[in-house]
Amino acid sequence: MVWAAVLAGADLAVKAAAEALLSGGKLIDLGVINFRLLYNPGVAFSFGADLPDWVIIAATGLIIAGLAWYALSSAPTMARMSRAGAGLLLGGALGNFIDRLDGRGVVDYLHTGWFPTFNLADIFVTAGVAAFVLGAFLQPRTGTDT
Repeated sequence: MVWAAVLAGADLAVKAAAEALLSGGKLIDLGVINFRLLYNPGVAFSFGADLPDWVIIAATGLIIAGLAWYALSSAPTMARMSRAGAGLLLGGALGNFIDRLDGRGVVDYLHTGWFPTFNLADIFVTAGVAAFVLGAFLQPRTGTDT
């Protein structure tokens, strides 16, 4: 959980920098990727953007609490890669959750033109899920299955 808190803090720091650098509609064009400031009031890919803030906050809070409980209770039996994935997933989820609490929505700033605008927390979540699943598949089996 400490790792998740560190990642959430890093994500929130980058979001604060993005807001400071990109306010007023500024755009930094690096070719393949652009930096532009957007606020996502919904969840992934703006789903649920029309729902009241409290519904999204409550639902994501419950999901994060469930994930944290599962990760903490299962950590002793998880492969190292799965534990790392759980930390990444929780760190990204916490970063976006905390960011959402001010009512403006999640700060997004990475834009490709062919994919919805996203942020560092989204990268943590995606990489975390991949590492978690990969670790589960690569973990040596214990016991006997018949």
